[in-house]
Amino acid sequence: MNVISKIEREQMRLDMPAFKAGDTVKVHLRIIEGEKERIQVFQGAVLRYRNGTTDSTFTVRKISDGIGVERVFAVHSPYIERVEVVTEGKVRRSRIYYLRNLKGKAARIKSKKAW
Repeated sequence: MNVISKIEREQMRLDMPAFKAGDTVKVHLRIIEGEKERIQVFQGAVLRYRNGTTDSTFTVRKISDGIGVERVFAVHSPYIERVEVVTEGKVRRSRIYYLRNLKGKAARIKSKKAW
């Protein structure tokens, strides 16, 4: 094992839940404003999950006051407090960028049902 992969392994987080594109997640972020620190929740649908070692990311999209807001999070970021999976979505693609062009009821993602 080379030195770079050993350092990357030390930086990785192992407490992340398993989620994929189409799932609705709540990302609890640690926001630092001056000397104050607070937790802010960003809830939305996962558009893509990019796997890797320490450079893996996921993109979350939410609608805020009628405007679509997307944010890219680093999976192993120390600013992420925790990630909660709210619902698991049923989608056929790994990148659901087509949601950007849809509005209203058409932009909904079907939920997986446990039979």
